[in-house]
Amino acid sequence: MSYVRFMSDLEDKQAARILRAEMVRRGVDYADLRERLAARGLEVSESSLRNKVSRGTFAADFFLHCLAAMDVQNLRLTE
Repeated sequence: MSYVRFMSDLEDKQAARILRAEMVRRGVDYADLRERLAARGLEVSESSLRNKVSRGTFAADFFLHCLAAMDVQNLRLTE
């Protein structure tokens, strides 16, 4: 199965900004998020997590796992 990109670089960066903003709103750092993801069965190192978010290149399912791990119920896409 080949990977098909659906998001542009701009959208990748927007997804990363949204994820970081939700982390800040909830007082969750990368170590906390790693632990929360591990509790949900998704093993990822803290450095890998930091790199994914820094680059802004991650799959939609990873993004949704992160939001669920932080118990995000509502998401504001605009200010």
